[in-house]
Amino acid sequence: MSDLSDVPPAAAALSRMADWPEVRTAIGEVREAMTALRWHQALRRRIPEAAAESRVRGAQASGELEGARLPVDMVRELMAGVRAWPTEPDPVEQVMRGVVTATAATEEVRTTVLGAPAQALARLHVAAVGGRVPADAVGRPRLAGEGSDELVDVGPPADALGVRDRLSMLSDVLRGHADVPGALVAAVAHAEVATLRPFTHGNGVVARALERSLVQATGLDPTGVAVTELGHFRQGLPAYVGALTAYATGSRDGVRLWIEHCCAALVSSAEEGRLVADAVLAGRLPGAPAGL
Repeated sequence: MSDLSDVPPAAAALSRMADWPEVRTAIGEVREAMTALRWHQALRRRIPEAAAESRVRGAQASGELEGARLPVDMVRELMAGVRAWPTEPDPVEQVMRGVVTATAATEEVRTTVLGAPAQALARLHVAAVGGRVPADAVGRPRLAGEGSDELVDVGPPADALGVRDRLSMLSDVLRGHADVPGALVAAVAHAEVATLRPFTHGNGVVARALERSLVQATGLDPTGVAVTELGHFRQGLPAYVGALTAYATGSRDGVRLWIEHCCAALVSSAEEGRLVADAVLAGRLPGAPAGL
C-alpha cells in the first residue's frame, strides 16, 4: 500500500478496505474479467458501436430494477433517436425516458465525475428526472423537510444535513481515488447514492448511472462495453436491495456483503460485454440478454 498521509480520510479508509481478504479476492476477479474484455478483438476498432449497445442493454436492465420494462429493440430505437417518445407517456415510459437519458448521459459524465463529482451527480439527476419533478428540485440534494419514498426496504433515508455531509465525503473519495481500486470506488459510490437517497426521486437510476461512469473513468473498463446495470439485475431485485440494506447498516459484514455483490455484478457485466463485442464482430447486434 502506498503512503496515504496526503489522501482524504474517506479515500484512505477505502484503500485499507481493499486489503480485506474477501474484498481483495473479489476485486481481483473483477480486474481479470475486465482485462479480458478490454482485449476483445472487436474492441480494436469498433468500441463506439459496442459501447452504444452496452448502454442500450444497461438502460433496459436499470429500468427493470425500477419496475419498468420495455423490449430491448424499442430501447435501442429510443436511444438512437429513430423512435420518438410518446407525447403523453404512461408511467413506465416516463420512468424509462429518465433511465435512457441518464444512461446516455454517462458518456458525458465519465470525463468529469472524478474531478467534479457534485456537478456530475447533478447532471445525472437532471437526466434521470427532468420534466417529472418540480424544476426547483432537479439537480440538487434534498432540503430540510424533503424526503424520498424510494428504496424503502433499505431503511429510512438520511436527513438533509446527513446527505450533504456524506456527499462531501463521497466527493473526497472520488477526487482522491488514486489509491483505491476502481471496482471499490464504483461499488461504494453506487451504494452511497442508493442508501442516502440524496434526491427526492431518481436515486436508483442515478446510482447505477454513476457506477457505469466510474467503471469507465477509473480505467476499470475504459471501453464502456461492460453492461454494469445488467450485472445487478441478473442477481435479482431482492438480492440487490438486500445487499444495499446490508451496506446501510455500516457494519463490516454489511459493507463486505455489498462489495462482494457489486463485484459479482461487475464480473457478470464484463461477460455480457464480451457477448456484445462478439455480436459486433459478427456484424449483428444481440437480442435481449438472458433473463430480460
